[in-house]
Amino acid sequence: MTRIDFHTNIPDKLGYACRLARKAYAARAKVVVLADSAAQASELNDALWTLSGTDFIPHVLAGDPLAPETPVIVTADEGAELPHRDMLINLTRRTPAGFDRFARVFEIISTDEEDAAAGRARYVAYKRQSYPLTHFVAGQS
Repeated sequence: MTRIDFHTNIPDKLGYACRLARKAYAARAKVVVLADSAAQASELNDALWTLSGTDFIPHVLAGDPLAPETPVIVTADEGAELPHRDMLINLTRRTPAGFDRFARVFEIISTDEEDAAAGRARYVAYKRQSYPLTHFVAGQS
């Protein structure tokens, strides 16, 4: 069953997603990052190139011919052909279609109240379906 991790109180969702992708890549996991829009996917693509002067995170946009061999895929299209099933990083305010195909889902929730409310609703919906949930609040020990 898919494990779902909620990371809340995140001030910079794109930067946080990049760091999670870097950590997953270091652990040799395959990751799909689901952006809220094509514009956000483009921003995320750029951010992954500039995250660090010493780190390289191999990534492509969904649909790229190299996607099956690339550890990190960025998309805003839930219906895109996605060759990876290890991890999904969700930056949207909705429950992703087909999330249960992934071994693990990271729900990234910002400090914005509307985003937080949408995240709470997803948490309740996942809990009702008996998915294993964890919750990490940024800024708390």
